[in-house]
Amino acid sequence: MSPMIIGVTGLAALFVLLMIRVPVAFAMFVVGFFGIASLNGTNAATSLLASETFTLASSPELVVIPLFILMGNVASATGMSRQLYNAAYAFVGQVRGGLASATVIGCGGFAALSGSSVASALTMGKVALGEMDRYDYDTRLSTGVVAAGGTLGILIPPSTGFVIYAILTEQSIGRLFLAGVFPGLLLLAMFVATITLLCWLRPEFGPPGPRTSIREKLRALLGAAPIVAIIVFTIGGIYGGLFSPVEAAAVGAGLVIVLGFMSRTLNVFELWQATRQSIVTTATVMLILIAAHLLNPFLALSHIPDAVGAFITGLDMSFYSILAIILLVYLALGCVLEGFAMMVLTLPIFFPIITQMGIDPIWFGVLVVLTLEMGLISPPVGLNVFIVKSVAPHVPLSTIFYGVMPFWITMLVTLAILVAFPQIALFLPNTMLD
Repeated sequence: MSPMIIGVTGLAALFVLLMIRVPVAFAMFVVGFFGIASLNGTNAATSLLASETFTLASSPELVVIPLFILMGNVASATGMSRQLYNAAYAFVGQVRGGLASATVIGCGGFAALSGSSVASALTMGKVALGEMDRYDYDTRLSTGVVAAGGTLGILIPPSTGFVIYAILTEQSIGRLFLAGVFPGLLLLAMFVATITLLCWLRPEFGPPGPRTSIREKLRALLGAAPIVAIIVFTIGGIYGGLFSPVEAAAVGAGLVIVLGFMSRTLNVFELWQATRQSIVTTATVMLILIAAHLLNPFLALSHIPDAVGAFITGLDMSFYSILAIILLVYLALGCVLEGFAMMVLTLPIFFPIITQMGIDPIWFGVLVVLTLEMGLISPPVGLNVFIVKSVAPHVPLSTIFYGVMPFWITMLVTLAILVAFPQIALFLPNTMLD
């Protein structure tokens, strides 16, 4: 059997395993190990498994993952998400659709603490859904806002998606974090504009909330000021060259813990629980990365990336046409695969193509992560939709999927804007002080 046939068989087996909901890491382990064993022998597969596990486990730049995850878990335990929501609510809650806009803004703020879309959707769902129900928001809008707003967690830095992309493609984590700032803010603004448009067309979707006085606005802003300061300090420290991403993660996690103890919203037991959750999440991410470093050599040995690359670059098509094909593949896969699995499967094939075409890998990383975000709310998988369903079990899944569709279209428009204007993503990393 030729290496190409073995490679195609392995990919087909991987898709089957993922479709029957075998965990991503274990599916990749099985296919990668047995694929290499069939091509190079069992000794080569065993040796690679041992060496890649040790190499990744001892990689210092990966310390950024548990630290930023800990930062987000502590922020959630201390109720900082509520403070971010309250501040946004105080300023925009009184306009039509204002509670939904406040939810999106709160999701953006919490994303800058957690780096996780699932955590953002889960936390803000608990905070905001009850409030929107109280003011008779249309269920489609309220649940759609939480599911879509949660996706900001994978784009606004710190982002686990950017970390995994950086490891798989050997790019700078710091540059990718900075590249996500303006696209994340752009997407947040586009979400708010979408809410405003929906509530203008259908006023019953989002009635105005109660007005707040200047004193209440200032109190809410003061409550969120420490969290905002931590966000600005950590991301600004990376931009100014004050911190490396790992140091910024350590500083951010430390400041959030200190703030939690000083404000008496965190105790030793809650810190232990947050640490325990962070360890479990980190172990999951590390398993995926180790499995990816086992699967990628199998794909390389099968020559599938070379064949696909030669086919695509041999097409008589423009630069933007080839990029559009690649992004369409990501959008299609997002309907059936989990985001990290998509990255692991596709980057070994597409990344050599985009580097050969002269596409900036940092810009491409932003586009990839944005398409992963779209997969989080794309039927039938739509992980964030199921997260919102767990928070609001009385709401049918069809209602939530209906509610996220306007935001999915908004994300598609944002993707087109970022393709047309790469400098939106590249301005900060290209001006970063070394």
